[in-house]
Amino acid sequence: MSFSLSPEHEAIREAVREFGENEIKPVAEEYDREHRYPVELRQKAAEYDFVEPEVPVEYGGAGMDKISATIVTEELWRADPGIGIAIESAGFGMDMIREFGDEWMREEWLPRVTSGESASCSMISEPAHGSDVASMDTVAEKDGDEYVINGNKMWITNGTVADVGVIMAKTSPGEGHRGITAFLAPMDTDGIQTEKIDNKLGIHASDLAEVVLDDVRVPAENVIGEVDQGFYQLMEFFASARTAVAAQAVGAAQGALDAAVEYANEREQFGQKISNFQAIEHKIAEMATRTEAARSLTYRAATEVEQNNQEVAARYSSMAKLFASEVAVEVADEGLQVHGGSGYVTDYAAERFYRDARITKIYEGTSEIQKNIIADRVL
Repeated sequence: MSFSLSPEHEAIREAVREFGENEIKPVAEEYDREHRYPVELRQKAAEYDFVEPEVPVEYGGAGMDKISATIVTEELWRADPGIGIAIESAGFGMDMIREFGDEWMREEWLPRVTSGESASCSMISEPAHGSDVASMDTVAEKDGDEYVINGNKMWITNGTVADVGVIMAKTSPGEGHRGITAFLAPMDTDGIQTEKIDNKLGIHASDLAEVVLDDVRVPAENVIGEVDQGFYQLMEFFASARTAVAAQAVGAAQGALDAAVEYANEREQFGQKISNFQAIEHKIAEMATRTEAARSLTYRAATEVEQNNQEVAARYSSMAKLFASEVAVEVADEGLQVHGGSGYVTDYAAERFYRDARITKIYEGTSEIQKNIIADRVL
């Protein structure tokens, strides 16, 4: 299936790429080195509608379609994965609010996130439960007009910088995935404690944290959607989220390819630019081909998500996530090889893309989980 992007899609790409060139690339190494969250860049990106672009206009968003949002993600990551994910993830959990939350939740929080004023987070993973969401240990017990939540969440993006979070907790322990409920909770609620995780391999500009929930009280009105329906609500976003990670991977691959091409056209050995050597030409050719293949599969997945073909979208989003993440790691590795010794130090972006690309094979379902999903729909 071929994809012909509209003039509007191309205009969005051009706008995000210009933002990346002018605002992100010049400071990427600095933010990575200092492990600094780019709140100013997040706010600036929001001025251009690059934060949660799929949120409807009435709540401060741009109302973009899924392919447009995929392009935004791809181009942000092309500029720099660390800053790119910090901007792209500013609204983690807001899809749950947008689709299942009460109107007061949407009116209070969606405009704050899309404007860049606030960030949000989604608290799902736990120290002992990553891919196995149904086995989570966090529990929410009803106490009058409130729920009391206790548990421990791990690998929470935006954990220490978010103003609000979506907490997934068991309201019917023993019922597995049938007993999970989603709650809205401001991060300054008593009992929420966060600790930054700062020893990551890559995406250093992105905030990551452990969150301890100690007798956290939230009003019953803060239930998002229906009690015991949180897992099913979450499932509706799996395809969209995996397509977003595929777009991240495509962006990382393209960024690594760009860096390799630039270096190959500058570096001279044996009296000529290394781009003239067939060994380098073949590397670049393979990198470019695989990146384009990953992009096509990702846009196919985005199209199925946009058309709400849930079963087909689940299949293609997992294929795109699996393939694009593998390509990103391979292209980043080859890009570093093109740089030789220069790629092994922080003077060039090659080593940063090499470190940053690796996460795409892990979060939103590991490559192994994606293979299980694909096999279930093929066999």
